[in-house]
Amino acid sequence: MGAVKLGASLRHRLGASVDELDRARVQVRCNGLGVTPLDELPLRVPVRVGGEVKRVMIAPRNGVPNFEVMISDGTGQVTAVFAGRRRIPGIEHGRAIVLEGVAVDQRGRSVIYNPAYTLVP
Repeated sequence: MGAVKLGASLRHRLGASVDELDRARVQVRCNGLGVTPLDELPLRVPVRVGGEVKRVMIAPRNGVPNFEVMISDGTGQVTAVFAGRRRIPGIEHGRAIVLEGVAVDQRGRSVIYNPAYTLVP
């Protein structure tokens, strides 16, 4: 029997970690959305970003609920904070979403407060 030759892409996938494969999958999913990559996210200017929901949580502040959604596009991450909300129908773990708003730095993380959003199928 002769040695089986593997393509470079298959060799890379077989040697890659689960995190690397997940990042690559999310990057492919976000291609074509017309969004700014999160590793190039400018602060304090209007932006359009997209990614996959990685975490959702309710974080009350001063007695007011805040629905926080962390998204990743495989290159970086950003957190959307929806003030006064406990949940938003359709926003759940694994869902693709596009956010539009102004990103700011909050204790070392990028945050967009009350962004406009579009759910992506």
